[in-house]
Amino acid sequence: MTKKKKTGSRKLSAQHLQIEILRFLLAHPHKNFSPRQITEQIRVENNKDSAEHALRQLVEAGSVAEISENKFGVALDRLTIKSPEPAEKEEHPQPVRAERVTPLLKRQQPEKKPAGRKIVEGRVDMTRTGAAYIVSELMDTDVYIPSKYMNSALNGDIVKVLLFSAPPRRSGSQPMRKPEGEIIEILKRANEFFIGTLRKSRKYGLFLPDNPNMPVDVYIPLDACGEARDGEKVVIRITDWQEGKGRVPIGKVTQVLGDVGGNNFEMQKILINQGFELSHSEEAEAEADRIPDTISEQEIALRRDFRDILTFTIDPEDAKDFDDALSIRELEGGNLEIGVHIADVTHYLKPDSELDRAAYQRSTSVYLVDRVCPMLPEKLSNHLCSLVPHQDRLTFSAVFEFSPKGKVLKRWFGKTIIHSAHRFAYEQAQTILENKAHEDLSELPIFPQLDWAVKTLDRIAKVMRKERQKNGAIGFETDEVRFKLAPDGTPLEAYVKDRKEAHLLIEDFMLLANKEVALFMDNKGKDQQEVPFVYRIHDLPDMSKVADFARFAAELGHPLKVDTPRQIAQSFNDLMLAARKDERLKLLEPLAIRTMAKAVYSTNNIGHYGLGFSHYSHFTSPIRRYSDVLAHRILERNLEGRTYRIDKSKLEEQCKHVSNQERKAADAERESIKYKQAEFIRSRIGEVFEGIISGIIDRGFFVELPESKAEGLVDFRYLDDTYIVEEGNLRVTGRRSKRQFKMGDRINVIVTAVDLQKRQIEMELAE
Repeated sequence: MTKKKKTGSRKLSAQHLQIEILRFLLAHPHKNFSPRQITEQIRVENNKDSAEHALRQLVEAGSVAEISENKFGVALDRLTIKSPEPAEKEEHPQPVRAERVTPLLKRQQPEKKPAGRKIVEGRVDMTRTGAAYIVSELMDTDVYIPSKYMNSALNGDIVKVLLFSAPPRRSGSQPMRKPEGEIIEILKRANEFFIGTLRKSRKYGLFLPDNPNMPVDVYIPLDACGEARDGEKVVIRITDWQEGKGRVPIGKVTQVLGDVGGNNFEMQKILINQGFELSHSEEAEAEADRIPDTISEQEIALRRDFRDILTFTIDPEDAKDFDDALSIRELEGGNLEIGVHIADVTHYLKPDSELDRAAYQRSTSVYLVDRVCPMLPEKLSNHLCSLVPHQDRLTFSAVFEFSPKGKVLKRWFGKTIIHSAHRFAYEQAQTILENKAHEDLSELPIFPQLDWAVKTLDRIAKVMRKERQKNGAIGFETDEVRFKLAPDGTPLEAYVKDRKEAHLLIEDFMLLANKEVALFMDNKGKDQQEVPFVYRIHDLPDMSKVADFARFAAELGHPLKVDTPRQIAQSFNDLMLAARKDERLKLLEPLAIRTMAKAVYSTNNIGHYGLGFSHYSHFTSPIRRYSDVLAHRILERNLEGRTYRIDKSKLEEQCKHVSNQERKAADAERESIKYKQAEFIRSRIGEVFEGIISGIIDRGFFVELPESKAEGLVDFRYLDDTYIVEEGNLRVTGRRSKRQFKMGDRINVIVTAVDLQKRQIEMELAE
């Protein structure tokens, strides 16, 4: 007679059996069980021999102890949680996931620093394998950290690293290219919020993070689970990292996300995984609500009044906040006065307030495909600070007097009040420049003034643009993908944003204001002691990377001169022009950008190589960038003949934090685009597209589709030959057929599969 299965029983893999056994023992920390008793209690089909084998492995890992012959219990002496409660009240077991915690249990405490071994500080840049590279200002190259030496550090954390005395050697006695080390201390955590699944028992909650770079599960006391139910997706905040051997973090549920999957969930997941809270705190919102909606006469009297001067904004059609406006008037004698007016966020955002602390922590707004996660609460970002038309607004302005030929003669900085007469979308302003203004615009009473103003500003902008290019600015114009979305967020159309003169016009005047503010602040410290300020710096390119890129470009038929930084800038500009005629060369643009250093914020001004500026800052977007808030505060205290010096070391730390947050926001924005690209292409599985080969790896080659810029992989295993990747990864050749595929080739492909979770698209040749 066949034995009847227990109701709800199932057979587990060896790894999952370990997990279930460990969870069961943790729920009964003061009892001992035989393998047979355990299999019966956890209701699995695995036999007692399988359970005994799993228990022996857990014993070896140190998380389970053999209490007596064939009787096992949890190793409580090794799995401890520092509870804020007295020890005698501790009833919580230790929830840990076996496959995640085993390496932590085996790891020994870091050794004391041996004599002569170097310790450096840096930021963790984690790989998918669990290993990482440490980016440190003290090292010329990154430091490689094997996964076993991560010691619970996560992506973005600031850590101390003990360098190995000599790089470990590979087989064949070849040294590793990069120095290696071990993380010995975590100085600052990059992220305290995580998204994942909550599992609840009678005594505690267990949080299973979705992020593969989070190496352990998180213990959640029942009273910290809130309204969340077992199995729901939640956001938690780590309240105690419990760093040390065998310890697990303690957390608290901050938000219940409910249903898994779908656009909204995926966008929220992207934000949380990059460390951005989904909403502002109640304290910050309450503080914003207390700010008066009106502007007092006393405040107006302290400011230069521009309300009677023609002023307007030019922004994207779907913009929600407007942080910059332009004014223009003709002066006696024919000179022009042009004002760059920026939302006066610092009037409302007071130092050390809850609003200010929250804004600094975020440091930036994050712009995903279908939403904005704002740095400031809506009352500030969309109302009080937004330079909407037909409303008085407080601003901080950079005002310039130009000669008729476009030369800056005078500049003035200070607090102002404006009244915007019109809100242009870029497309609407462009119709004026093309003399094709729509009747809705041309029938406005102030249209003649607006028509003159936009065309005059465009003429001045072109003069500045030409001068900037003459001074070595690099005119990178990478394709920016946009989407037309359905109400539920489903992408209906993908297209490349078209940049025209109206976009460049605004950009040129913002660049002018940022440059002149930086120059003014640097000159404040020329005669005496330095006046610390927030500069936006961009270092010279890595010459070895540029040389590699030049060889790559030459293979595609576009040789470059790259012996000096000046030559590099000129060659890259020539490449951009050539790419407008030869679409294959557009593949080189993102590769050229990767040879460049990344622009960051710093108190040490080294200039901005990419823009060709000796001085540059960020002054023009304080609604969405905290760097600009810092710049406004320092600039204001150094006007009208005053000199104010902020503590440079403190300001440098703020610059580093803001730079790190900006990098994470950029990563989130890119990931949201990749998700939407994959979602858009998923609706077109089975269709044939013409694409361009954009990259070659050992597995296959990537094909970029022109409209959406989505990339898919054509795997070599689906081709009718064995293909050999040639040196430089520029072409592959079939071993028998000698057929070649080269970077830049146009080919027809068919989309065969899309994995939304991994943002991966699979393709095959359409033959």
